[in-house]
Amino acid sequence: MALSPKRVMHRKVQRGRIKGNATRGNYLDFGDVALVALEPIWLSAKHIEAARVALNRKLNRKGQVWIRVFPDKPISKHPAESRMGKGKGAPEFWAAVIKPGQILFEIGGVDENLAAEACHLAGSKLPIKTKVAFKTRVE
Repeated sequence: MALSPKRVMHRKVQRGRIKGNATRGNYLDFGDVALVALEPIWLSAKHIEAARVALNRKLNRKGQVWIRVFPDKPISKHPAESRMGKGKGAPEFWAAVIKPGQILFEIGGVDENLAAEACHLAGSKLPIKTKVAFKTRVE
C-alpha cells in the first residue's frame, strides 16, 4: 500500500514551483548514513516505496531505516485525449515536494559500508540524482 495522507484540507492543490535548496530536512538527525536528493522533483509515493523496499532487502531487515519524506501533495491529471476546459482533472497520485539537499532516507545500526551500498541501490530506483552522506564524527 502506497503512502498517502489520512485526511487533507483541500482535495486539489495548485502546482506551485520548486525553487532553491532545502533549508529543513537537510541534516542527519537519526541515523549514520543518508540518501540525499540533488535535484528538485515531485517524488511520488510509488518511488518512495520502491526505494524503501530496495533498502530493506539489501539490509536484510537489520538496523533501522527512517523515511524522512512524506507524499502530501495531490497531483491531478486530465484523462488522455480529453478536450480543453471542463475544470481541473481528478487527483492521480500523491507526491512529496523535494528540494536539492533534502534527506530522503536515513540508516542506522548497521555497518557503514553496507548502509552506503543500500543507499546507492535505493538511489538507483529514484528518477533523480542522489548522493550518500555520512554523519560527521566530532572526536
